[in-house]
Parts: sequence; structure tokens; C-alpha cells
Amino acid sequence: MSYRIYFDEANKIDQPDKVYSYYGAYGGNEQVMTEIVRSVQDIFEKLGTKSELHFREYNHDKHVEKYFRVLNHIINQEINLNLLVVNNMEAQSIAKQLNLTTMELRSLFYIKIPERLFYGVTRQLTDQMDVEIKIDHNDEYDALGLHSKIKEQMNAHSVYRNKRYKIVSVESEDSHASIPLQIIDAFMGIVVFLMEQSYTGQSDAARIKSDLIYRFLSQGNNVDRFQSQIKLFAWNGSENLSELSIGNYISSFMVHKTHYDVTEMNRLQAIRLRNPELTSKEYRKLMEYSNSRFRTLLGYLDELEGRGRNAFLMQ
Repeated sequence: MSYRIYFDEANKIDQPDKVYSYYGAYGGNEQVMTEIVRSVQDIFEKLGTKSELHFREYNHDKHVEKYFRVLNHIINQEINLNLLVVNNMEAQSIAKQLNLTTMELRSLFYIKIPERLFYGVTRQLTDQMDVEIKIDHNDEYDALGLHSKIKEQMNAHSVYRNKRYKIVSVESEDSHASIPLQIIDAFMGIVVFLMEQSYTGQSDAARIKSDLIYRFLSQGNNVDRFQSQIKLFAWNGSENLSELSIGNYISSFMVHKTHYDVTEMNRLQAIRLRNPELTSKEYRKLMEYSNSRFRTLLGYLDELEGRGRNAFLMQ
């Protein structure tokens, strides 16, 4: 039996104005991954879409059904997603003390971070297992020889600790052709959005992303699944990683979003009482929502009429 791990990152250690950088490893056995890919392809086909999932570019809620259906399906599968948050300032401070260049710092972190993440994903493996690692294509990884170094270190780790897995390959994949890499991008994007409290922003993009995340988390028992299947760790300059409670970030978001939605639905209801015969499009204009937030309005209308926020997404 084989096991697959997918790796991606968000932000860079030396990226200006970024306090943290984020790294994620997403793993599952070959059968689970194959079934997930097939299911997501079915969703894409039914919706007539071919564009990739990319959370940063989710700025128009015409794509809400696609993202919602994929996220809702994936979180209810048996997945294992570990995320590591690196304090960039601490990393840069240590590099300065050791007189390391930015490239030398990246080289060291790009080896150690994936190793820690992959160990967290593989530690639950108990049977003899061949492991394939897929990394989002990045020329910098090639320049650093990341693939061969990870393979060597992970196999040494397995032998030393008698973990019984073997890394058989470490390869690059383009995210536009890899559904698992798109999935890890989406989930990492959500976690970063929650941690950095981007939902407090006033832009349409922030509110569109907030609406998607709220819909997703409020569906069924997705909050519990999200907390149990996604593990979040932080490096702040010490040898041992600290585990963070992702539930704290979810709670802050849900409180903020619920307050915002109640205010907006009260405003919408007042408009409806004065103008009961208008179309959804006309209500959108009176609410002064851009066309990119039209499905947000439909969600409010469904909730006001007792059908639930995700009624039109679950048909």
C-alpha cells in the first residue's frame, strides 16, 4: 500500500510586511486520495468549471458553490493536514546572529520544516508503507536540491525510529493540474485568513471570503471536523513546536461574522418590508452590494425565509 503527502507554503520567511509564513502537509493513503480526486472532478464536471481552486483569488461569489461543495466534501473524508506557522522575525533574528544570508536561511528552513511536517503526517502510519511526496512546483526548491534532501532525511528518520515507511519519491507538481495541491491551498488559505483576522477588513474580497468560510464551517458538524483533522503548530525560535488551538481562531471569526450578518440581515429585512415585491437583483442594489456579492445576498434571503444559509447550495 502507498501513502501520498502534498506540500505547499504561503508567504516567505523574508517577505516584506509578513510577520508569519505558513507551511502545510496534507496526507492520505492512495485509495483515499484517488477517491477524493475523482469526487472533486465530478463536482467540477457537474458545475461545468475547469478553473483551479486558489483561495487568494476567490474574490467573486459566483464560484461559491464550487468552493463550498469541494470543502464540504473534503472535510468529511479521512484526511490528515498539518500546518506549521513560522515567526519570520525570529527566524531573521537568528540568521542575523549566525551571519546567514537569506538564501542560507531558506535552505535550512526548507529542509527542516517539511521534515517536521511530514513526520507529523506519517507518525500515525503503522503498516509497511511506500510514501510519495508531491511538492508544488517552485524553481527555488530545485535550486536548493530540496527533493533529494527531503527523501534522504525522511528515510533516515524512518530507519532510526523504526517507523516502517519508505519515501520512494519526492516530485514537483503544478498546482493547476493537481487537485490535492489545490485542496491544501484552499485549507491553508482559510487558516491564514482566520489567524490574521482578515475578515475584519472592509473590502469586498474580505467579505466574500468570509461568507464562504462561514457557510462552510456552519454546515453540519464541519467545525468539529475542521478542528479534529487540521493540526496547527507554531515555531517561535525554540526547538520544540507549540500546538495552537485552531478552535480559538474559529470562535473569534464566528462571533465577528454572526454579528455582521445579523446587522446586514436586519437592514435587508427593513428594505423588504418597505419594498416587498422587488427582485433579488433590486435588493442587491438597494443594499449597495457589488455584483460579486450577489450570492451573499441570496444566502441572507434564504435565511430570512427560514430555509437556511446554504439552501441553494445544497439542492
